[in-house]
Amino acid sequence: MTITLWRHARLASFVGPQPWGWVDDGALLVQGDTLSWVGAEADLPTALHADAEVDLQGALVTPGLIDAHTHLVYGGDRAAEFEQRLQGTRYEAIARAGGGIRSTVAATRAASGAQLFDSAAARARCLMAEGVTTVEIKSGYGLSAEDEARCLAVARRLGRELPLTVRTTSLAAHALPDEYAGRPDDYIADAITWLAQQHAAGLVDAVDAFCDTIGFTPAQTGRIFDAARRLGLPVKLHAEQLSDQGGAALAARCGALSCDHLEHLSPAGIAAMRAAGTVATLLPGAYYFLRDTQLPPVQALRDAGVPIAVATDHNPGSAPCLSLLLMLNMACTLFRLTPEEAWRGVTVNAARALGLADRGTLAAGQRADFVAWHAEHPREMAYRFGHNPCHRVICGGVERTPA
Repeated sequence: MTITLWRHARLASFVGPQPWGWVDDGALLVQGDTLSWVGAEADLPTALHADAEVDLQGALVTPGLIDAHTHLVYGGDRAAEFEQRLQGTRYEAIARAGGGIRSTVAATRAASGAQLFDSAAARARCLMAEGVTTVEIKSGYGLSAEDEARCLAVARRLGRELPLTVRTTSLAAHALPDEYAGRPDDYIADAITWLAQQHAAGLVDAVDAFCDTIGFTPAQTGRIFDAARRLGLPVKLHAEQLSDQGGAALAARCGALSCDHLEHLSPAGIAAMRAAGTVATLLPGAYYFLRDTQLPPVQALRDAGVPIAVATDHNPGSAPCLSLLLMLNMACTLFRLTPEEAWRGVTVNAARALGLADRGTLAAGQRADFVAWHAEHPREMAYRFGHNPCHRVICGGVERTPA
């Protein structure tokens, strides 16, 4: 097993009481795919043995970025709907008229597996080019047994063929397909059957649902969650994006990893999330793209000590964004997170939102996912937008060629 010493770096480790977990002149020892030592260069063990050394020449180093909420696998696009919204049609009206998620379902079902993989891989590479080393990918655009499994299989293949960790989430409870019109309970019953099949095939790491006025009711969501828990799968929820349905409290009672969106989150929902240790995943790209005006209750989440993650929510209808660095800026400018809060949202807390304890910080025992940047300090990435200072990416101890 190769041991490599990466030295002469300024580390934002996100470990310890120091702001940013800052180490001014630091080093990292990588053994295989794991960080075996991290600290100040002056504190390097005297008996240290390394097979190779890399001089980072004072570069800024952070943990690899984690995008904890995406919908990367789908067919087609929704640029025409973007134009409709600018002409005054509301997103809910478009969805109820058969557009929105349903239009992407039609395009996804019509696409071949190869087409779905190629388009999703191109999107993943955009994220990777900015230092993303772990990504969550949801299904939810197939809405049939065959097509949901096909989308999850494409996501699994991305994780095998790209130098990128992919976590898959089953989101069959995303919208009601046309063939089940007027029969949402029947659809939920069938989706539960599909979930068992997906789990048996090793296609799914977690389960999500869209609990809102144009999605599914809390009762229907609860049925999906009960099925997930019987299979030993963690749950998460699209919650309180368009209205307060009490979804966050429901998800928290089920031990949800995260509740996402949360513009209409209530104090009761915040209290339930705090008690359960559920992460609040904020999605500023969707807020921006839909021209929303209802801010998520960031200060109340802070006051309650609820951990906050930040993600792209990449999807074709409400957040066609492929820049997690841009989300850092939007989280600060739109939601008033501090730069360090935003950064923790795409590292420490994003890992927690995926149930991953082995990444998100620079510390001994963590997976060796880290990024070297052409920057003096991480706050620069939250400050600038339209700028990518990513210099080198190490994923599982192996340097990958910039995408």
